[in-house]
Amino acid sequence: MTPAELSRTVVRAVRSAVDEGALGSIGGMVPETVKVERPRPGGGGDYASGIALKLAAATGRPPREVAEVLRARIAGRPGIALVEISGPGFLNITLERDVQCGVVRQVLASPAAYGYGDALRGEAYDFAAVAEERARIVVEVVVRLLRSQGADARIVPEAETEAEAEGVGEGAPGEVLAVVPCPTPGLVGLVGGDAARWALLRAARHDRPRIDVEALLAQRESNPLFRVRYAYSRSRALTRNALQLGFTAEPGAVPEGERLLGLLHDHPGVLEGAARHRAPDRLARHLEAVADELLRFQHAVLPLGDEKPSAAHRSRLALAEAAGTVLAGGLSLLGIDAPELL
Repeated sequence: MTPAELSRTVVRAVRSAVDEGALGSIGGMVPETVKVERPRPGGGGDYASGIALKLAAATGRPPREVAEVLRARIAGRPGIALVEISGPGFLNITLERDVQCGVVRQVLASPAAYGYGDALRGEAYDFAAVAEERARIVVEVVVRLLRSQGADARIVPEAETEAEAEGVGEGAPGEVLAVVPCPTPGLVGLVGGDAARWALLRAARHDRPRIDVEALLAQRESNPLFRVRYAYSRSRALTRNALQLGFTAEPGAVPEGERLLGLLHDHPGVLEGAARHRAPDRLARHLEAVADELLRFQHAVLPLGDEKPSAAHRSRLALAEAAGTVLAGGLSLLGIDAPELL
């Protein structure tokens, strides 16, 4: 169950409560989507939602009373292990462990498409071709992100844009995406395409990217791009080492990997958000988080000393492979290479 699927589950619970009259009248306004996010410090469960607080004003009821109505309708649905109410009326939702393991299976079964969806299907976006280095790269990646969510997106060819501007063609030129220019002209020539892309995409497009040529070229963990690519290469090395030890990956419960599992679970939502907001930086930051957690987790994957491979090792390896797959797929969307050996 992805965050988008969980959101739909909560929406169905709201609709059910309204249809049954359990919430009274909320003006016929059932939200199309409900925001679910990781619990804040001190919160419980895998995800939390403040939908009861938003509905309270419309129903004229206390938020916790609204939350109890929704809790009863969410609990017991497929994939939901527990629903609790905290604070003024937050819903804290715990997923069944098998559902979490299912994320690993889903990633490994569709490695090239995990996180892709149809949230923007039927929508069309045309972007004007631009020459400035950073804007050109950002627009190119935004088009990829939009397409990953089912949208019809393209960059209008320069000749077509000029013809439209002169009134030769029909319609308006493509959208001009606002992007703060690269402060270091010719960055690709200075540091190479991959490092330049990371530097120009990692900052929000309305922010001025910080360019440090020496730091961008550094092959050490202080360089975020190096960490992301190194984490991917480590995931591939773990697979090779496991084969040498005579075992392969098999998805299963990994209690010590819940944070990494959660990040993989969030990946589809990150891609959708990056597409909707034309924000490649959201994906870049997410890849950093996945890489950092994988680098912490990797030490538990292989047997130590005379230890024999077990089901736990196979499950940990599957999680590491899934994380590597997400890293490679994310880098590909950013137009950055993911080398197996680094």
